[in-house]
Amino acid sequence: MSKTIAILAPGAMGSAVARRLSEHGARVLTSLAGRSEATRKRAADAGMIGADDDAIAAADIILSIVPPGEAVALAERLAALIVRREKKPIVVDCNAVNVDTVQRIEEIIGSAQAPFVDGGIIGFPPQQGGKSPAFYMSGEHARDLVVLREFGLDVRIVEGPVGAASALKMSYAGIVKGLAGIGSAMVIAATKAGAADALRDELALSQPAILARLEVALPDMIPKAYRWVAEMREISGFLGPDHPASQIYEGFARWFEHLAEDTKGEAVDAALMKAFAAGIARTKS
Repeated sequence: MSKTIAILAPGAMGSAVARRLSEHGARVLTSLAGRSEATRKRAADAGMIGADDDAIAAADIILSIVPPGEAVALAERLAALIVRREKKPIVVDCNAVNVDTVQRIEEIIGSAQAPFVDGGIIGFPPQQGGKSPAFYMSGEHARDLVVLREFGLDVRIVEGPVGAASALKMSYAGIVKGLAGIGSAMVIAATKAGAADALRDELALSQPAILARLEVALPDMIPKAYRWVAEMREISGFLGPDHPASQIYEGFARWFEHLAEDTKGEAVDAALMKAFAAGIARTKS
């Protein structure tokens, strides 16, 4: 079986997915125009082929894997390329966007008469020899993407219209990253007030599962905080302006903005989070 799959863009997730696909025999294209040498090297290491816009538009499947704030602009770019073609690729938005946003993207791609699938990725970038993250797909054309299982991806169909897969992604991320936001905020507050050891000891006694999660989540989130800002705002939008909890996620967006800025400077709060996580490890040894 041969498939040409375009992935935009070759970031951490996109390049890891490309490697998995190319290892299973797919021809994987990407756009490298204006990209840095580091990005070009990452793409090459993943088996991605730099291609022009016409070649991208001629792919069988196009996977959009970009930061959520870039998803609509990429859809507009793709629609402009695809509208002129007789044979249309299946366009899949795999980004962490809310239902309203993905429905807007569907309209944009639909204006080019191309089939569209709503996708949501849950899990870490695939590692060599490891499992694939889950690719949840919804919409009229979702089952056309089952073919990607033959190329090493864990494709799961969500029965429902465009928006169902994104709703799942928003809900899941709202829980998992919301817990990381709560945990990190309270750990830093407790540490600055001199209660870090007491908090750690109490969690070990009464909430060991939460403590075990914080041991991994706190250091893991530090380099990712900047990427979670837009995602928290998408989750806030998913809940809607009249939902009482929507402001919680707007607050998380501001909190992750702070952590991202902290890591650019003296990284004071990042150091406190790492110290708390290291303390958990010490108590187990």
